[in-house]
Amino acid sequence: MRTVGVVCEYNPFHLGHARQLALLRQQDPEAAVVCLMSGLYVQRGQPAVFSRQVRARAALLAGADLVLELPVTVSLRSAEGFAAGGVEILDRLGVEGISFGAETADRETLLETARQLLSPQFGEALRPHLDEGLSFPAARSRALKDLGGDPAVLERPNDILAVEYCKALLQKKSAIRPLTVHRAGTPYHGTDLVGAQPSATLLRTLLRSGERDRALALMPPAVRRVYEAEEAAGRAPVFLENAERAMLARLRSMTEADFARLDEGREGLYGRLYETSRSACSIEALLDETKTRRYARTRLSRMVLWAYLGLTPADIPAHVPYLRVLAANSRGRALLGRMRETARLPVLTKPAAVRTLDAAAQRLFALEARAANLYTLAYPELRAAVGGALWRETARML
Repeated sequence: MRTVGVVCEYNPFHLGHARQLALLRQQDPEAAVVCLMSGLYVQRGQPAVFSRQVRARAALLAGADLVLELPVTVSLRSAEGFAAGGVEILDRLGVEGISFGAETADRETLLETARQLLSPQFGEALRPHLDEGLSFPAARSRALKDLGGDPAVLERPNDILAVEYCKALLQKKSAIRPLTVHRAGTPYHGTDLVGAQPSATLLRTLLRSGERDRALALMPPAVRRVYEAEEAAGRAPVFLENAERAMLARLRSMTEADFARLDEGREGLYGRLYETSRSACSIEALLDETKTRRYARTRLSRMVLWAYLGLTPADIPAHVPYLRVLAANSRGRALLGRMRETARLPVLTKPAAVRTLDAAAQRLFALEARAANLYTLAYPELRAAVGGALWRETARML
């Protein structure tokens, strides 16, 4: 059985995502599509607007065969860590292709950019621009231009992640084949609809501003019904500000040493975050006061969310110890049976199986359970979180 992997967030699932899955079906109707999807929290340092089960069901309705959860220790990483973690998992699963959207349709351009970023010369070209005080993204673009590359590739969000996937494939010498899908329509972070394809940012903006009907109209009909049911139950849409007081309380209870454990780059960023957390009265104000030219806002958002969840770099395992199944159709179940025989990591459907794994797996499971419990505090109606229902769902798995 041929397999194609998609590392995704589906936050939320929309017409552009449906188009990608439809194209994969057209290109190879017999291939099994495996979605490796972020769980309850996404890479930009926010809770997902709909729960993982709802988004997994949406993916299945739109053409995916098997949806596996990308662990929180991978989903809340930089673009480089997110892509590297996703590629490593797909490689260990034995997936043959990886499909991703990109503004640059030419795969060879993306691969060549990845080779330049991995070259020994790149580090030498990067250092002077960092010494100028430029942020890492800006310094990286300048260094790539110095080496004769196209810096525009590193200025478009989908291209940036596509290049990181290519870097990870090259570093691992993986046999997985990159399959690009041209990302047309509304730009990735665009909030105005361009053509028929929205961005997830646009949909989240519409949901946040109360324009739910416009947002739902930009989703496949079957997906729309799944989302409407979750909304009616008071469990969606989920936004960070719903749990803002809980987050601020957590930050103010932390010591400076606690913040220091969050700083992967050892650049002193934790000190700024610690100081502003003492007085900021909203997460938005905290990020605004801490942000500088050098530190990207999404990096700060991830650090704040790490703090809230009690996650530190020390909690990130060298290799993901297991995967969890979120949804599967008949073809997905057949693939799952094969993976149990050939994959180089456990793929679990029952919580009891975690007890048979090593200490790293049990630590990750406990962390995921805690993160799930805290996620419910951001429900629009807190009554929906009574009794820690989502924590129990985490323990049950399927």
